Amino acid sequence: MRIVLVVNPFSSSVTARARVVIRKALSADHDVEMVETQRRDHATHLAKGAAAEGAEVVVVLGGDGTLNEAANGLAGTATALAALPGGSTNVFARTIGLTNDPIEATGELLDALAARSIRRIGLGSLNGRYFLFHTGLGFDAAVIEQVERRPQLKRYLGHPLFVYSAFSTWFRHFDRSHPRFRVCFPHGPEPERTVEDGSFAVILNTNPYTYLGNRPLDIAPTATLDSPLVVITIRSMRIDTILRVAGAALQGGGRVGRIGAVDERRGVTAVDVVGHGPFPYQMDGDHLGDAETLTIRHRPDVLDVVLPLPRPRPE
Repeated sequence: MRIVLVVNPFSSSVTARARVVIRKALSADHDVEMVETQRRDHATHLAKGAAAEGAEVVVVLGGDGTLNEAANGLAGTATALAALPGGSTNVFARTIGLTNDPIEATGELLDALAARSIRRIGLGSLNGRYFLFHTGLGFDAAVIEQVERRPQLKRYLGHPLFVYSAFSTWFRHFDRSHPRFRVCFPHGPEPERTVEDGSFAVILNTNPYTYLGNRPLDIAPTATLDSPLVVITIRSMRIDTILRVAGAALQGGGRVGRIGAVDERRGVTAVDVVGHGPFPYQMDGDHLGDAETLTIRHRPDVLDVVLPLPRPRPE
């Protein structure tokens, strides 16, 4: 099998040793070319080129942002995307069942390739750009922005920095005095097509939303790669509401959607967001700036993904 291994050398968990070991392991049974990213969106260009040159699989060793870029280069092609966890959180790799260690995950990937465990999945699309697992609006994106201002700390502190940034953003870096955007569902029933007072929203293509250490933040169990999107809109930034949402996410079981200040919509194929002024947004964990309008759609069957084989249940 012809494989292009795309490596982000700046990702948190990517080391020189890991690159050597992973390339050697993949090369034992496959024709492997390794390339490294050098700038933002470079993985999109590399993945698109690999597909054009007939690669069967693009394996990405990097974080969720690098994986997102590669997915945008491969969507609509016959070349499959495979993930290896190389970032600080690795939401997508862990969501599909990979071990959160790049070398161990390589063994799982090789087993999946041998079994040709490849499936066509749907993606979310935001203003024409695809996302694998979620996009976040408002407070969520403001937290990511604060994390990305400290790239060296992100590499070494990881999840503690996210927790610190969440509190710092709530107290100092996010305007909680008024709603930030309106969320519109053009295919929804009247009169429930609009949520006027959104401050924090997550549009999910998979669940969990993210991980805190080894704990998944489970906010929408019905969000899967085989179904349309789930939209969670938080309508209050009161500290008691945010703490209730965080607690419900840690408990799991769909409890977030049952909180009074939370609007949950399932099976969503189209959603439009209109800001009450500019608001921040992020996609698959990368802050992308501010926007005043966003057009979000579900696109079924657009990307082939290599999925790990189910793990045997313990006796």
